[in-house]
Amino acid sequence: MRVAKSDSDAGSTRATFGPAVRAAFALALAGLPPVALAQTPRFDAVSPVTGAPDNPGTGLEAGPNGLPVLRKRLSDGQGRDGRPQEATPGLGGDGGGGGILLNPTNQSFRASGLTGQNDRVTVGGERTGGASTAVFNRALSPTLRFRAAPSRRNGSAVKRITRESTQVTTQAVSLTPVVQEAVVGLPLPLSTFGSRIPLLVNNPALGLLTPGFILGTDLSRPIPTDPAYAPIGYKVGTFTVLPTFAQSIGYDSNPDQTTRQFAKGSAALRTEATVDFRSDWSSSSLDGSLRGAYLETPQNDAASRPAADGVVNLRIDANRDLHIDGQARFLVDTQRTTSPNLQAATATSRPLIALYGATLGATQTFNRLSFTLSGLVDRSEFDDVQLSDGTRIRQSDRNLNQFSLRLRTAYEINPDLKPFVDVVGDTRIYDQRFDSFGVQRDSNGVGVLAGATIGLARRLTGEISAGIQHRTYTDPTLRDIDAPLVSATLVWSATPLTTVRFNAATGVTETTIPGSSGVLTEVATLEVQHDLLRNLSIVLGGSLLHNEYRNSTIRDNGFSATARLDYRFNRWLTLRGTYIYQEINSTSTASSFRDNTVLVGIRVNP
Repeated sequence: MRVAKSDSDAGSTRATFGPAVRAAFALALAGLPPVALAQTPRFDAVSPVTGAPDNPGTGLEAGPNGLPVLRKRLSDGQGRDGRPQEATPGLGGDGGGGGILLNPTNQSFRASGLTGQNDRVTVGGERTGGASTAVFNRALSPTLRFRAAPSRRNGSAVKRITRESTQVTTQAVSLTPVVQEAVVGLPLPLSTFGSRIPLLVNNPALGLLTPGFILGTDLSRPIPTDPAYAPIGYKVGTFTVLPTFAQSIGYDSNPDQTTRQFAKGSAALRTEATVDFRSDWSSSSLDGSLRGAYLETPQNDAASRPAADGVVNLRIDANRDLHIDGQARFLVDTQRTTSPNLQAATATSRPLIALYGATLGATQTFNRLSFTLSGLVDRSEFDDVQLSDGTRIRQSDRNLNQFSLRLRTAYEINPDLKPFVDVVGDTRIYDQRFDSFGVQRDSNGVGVLAGATIGLARRLTGEISAGIQHRTYTDPTLRDIDAPLVSATLVWSATPLTTVRFNAATGVTETTIPGSSGVLTEVATLEVQHDLLRNLSIVLGGSLLHNEYRNSTIRDNGFSATARLDYRFNRWLTLRGTYIYQEINSTSTASSFRDNTVLVGIRVNP
């Protein structure tokens, strides 16, 4: 029958199909292609560098010496052999670089990021060549790497900070050299002759100046301005230059400065030009101020007169603790014809007096202690006087040279207080041995002062000192002079809108009065400035003068009062109004006078 089969047939059938069916069933269960059975999975972990560790670690690679080193970044899209290759995202970098490097010789695993041996192994373990198809499980698969550490975009915070910290070289601030840049385009400070009295303080030949000069300084004294209206000046090479031109018109009741019965008023035209300059150097400095003026009185030509003064300061920084200072100065003024030393009321013009000199010194600092040694040379010359009757009074016997030496020792207690002691010695030598009265007026003097430089929180600044001086004369008929010495230059900023300035000086001056050794001259000025607006300032001030002719009965007492108003339209144009009252009462005959001066003018800073 068809259904029934013998045992022999069944056994033959099982023998024929059994192995094939079992093999197909096993393959179906395994889900692998038939070729997979012919391979044996290998777990090779051979390093590309002989002797290097099998697993250097994340972010590391094997170095030439077999030790782990930091993995080098490759440019985007390149493999180790320089051929283009797309990097696989992974730990330690972004998609453009720093990912897993692929084996360019294995095309079958390049896309998956796996590497294998370059030979093929059979089921029996023999190498037959070709690329191995064994699963490489040394590292995570690309999918797991991507999930574990997502790739970062270019310019990420971590990448930027790392690059800055590893590629930017920083230098310690303490080791960085400091170079001071030249400052250009800022308003110049006050003129060196902003207050001309300090010139008298620093010049031992104070007596050679006239009372008219001391009391008339208000005509040319500038007013400090708000920075918004202060002139800027011009840049000339390494200097900042500030020129000024002023023209005023007004009236002078007594331009001759003579007694009331001889006074002759006149219209007054005053022309003035000033040049201030300052260096813009990183070290050392050179600055100065030069001024020239002419007062014309058309109704009284004999009273027309010039005036000029100037000073140039040089500081050389030899090193941190040593600097050398130099100064050149000059002054041109006129003498009052009714002065006790002249007595030439009928003079056709006011005679000129010229004073010029220089200073050279050095300052050495030892921590807070400093020493300053200065040498001064000054010369004074007097012009002859022409009288209305044609005669001439010669004054060449008044010409002299003065040589001075000054030593200052100072100690800085703090930046606001620096006390000092000054020792001053000088000698005065006349061009002619005897004057017109047959008297030898050569003399020697010595003085000692103690004082302090003050800077109290920038509210009170300046310098003040006091002491005593002694002067001896060559001629035995002239008695020695012992007199006090006072020197002060103070500025008090009472409020942001109000400033008070005080100056004082004393000195022993020369005279031509027979029997008198010299003149003790004392002068002081007080000035109060108040800013009504940023461009509108008012100044009220006064000056006191006292001359005592030693071994003589002659005394001079002088006083002056000043009122000024400055209105600044802008940085280069200012309207100024000035009123000055001057008075000198003298015990000498015909030497007293009173004078009122009113001027209105324009100051231009081009």
